[in-house]
Amino acid sequence: MSDIHLAGANAYMDAARSVLDRLAQSQGSAIDQAASAIVKTIKSGGMVYLFGTGHSHLLAEEGHHRAGGLAPICPILSSSLMLHESSATASKLERTPGLGPALLARYQPTSKDVLVVFSNSGVNAVPVEMAMSAKQIGLTVIAVVAMQYALQAPLGPLGKRLPEVADIVIDNQGPCGDALVEIGHTGLRVGPMSTLAGTFVLNAIVTEVATRIAHDGAMPPVYISANMQGAADHNNGLRNAYRGRNLHL
Repeated sequence: MSDIHLAGANAYMDAARSVLDRLAQSQGSAIDQAASAIVKTIKSGGMVYLFGTGHSHLLAEEGHHRAGGLAPICPILSSSLMLHESSATASKLERTPGLGPALLARYQPTSKDVLVVFSNSGVNAVPVEMAMSAKQIGLTVIAVVAMQYALQAPLGPLGKRLPEVADIVIDNQGPCGDALVEIGHTGLRVGPMSTLAGTFVLNAIVTEVATRIAHDGAMPPVYISANMQGAADHNNGLRNAYRGRNLHL
């Protein structure tokens, strides 16, 4: 037993560190472009919308109303595209064309806004369609995708991959199929990477944006933990400022 103690856990942590290192070393230019677009958007009074289906919806919620997060971030959420009501239905719907435009319209984005779409495979219909609809309105579209996976996954009914639609593409450096660690000779792999890589990318961008805004002499619109002194007044002020553009406040 001692020979395999934590073998799986260590294999995952080692593999995950390797992916994050590659991501940090290779995606600086794309992260710089994303931060520049978002700084411009915030300074002009715009919003940053986050979207993903399936487990990628967790990344949209990651940016929403949290300590250390930007107040002008709004998640685009639909219960039918999450997993808590029916994972089978959600999996079917994320591959079904026609849902993206109506869902985006509910949030009434404008051309001065930014949309960040998280899609590990980059081929499912709704994330691609969401990006296409946003582009038609004039939003800047940022895609966070596993390029190796996206280039090999079969095209969906729209015949396009998310990286082909987006203005800025950030490669999360994840493998095809997401999971990092092969289990013996079973042919199975465990230890998915896309959520960890997605939060790494998102919070790197958020931190860069806040740093640039502060460097320009303004106060970054950042929430603080509700358990910190002065948090109530600070956070209430930000909520009031953005409540009209964020349906989830």
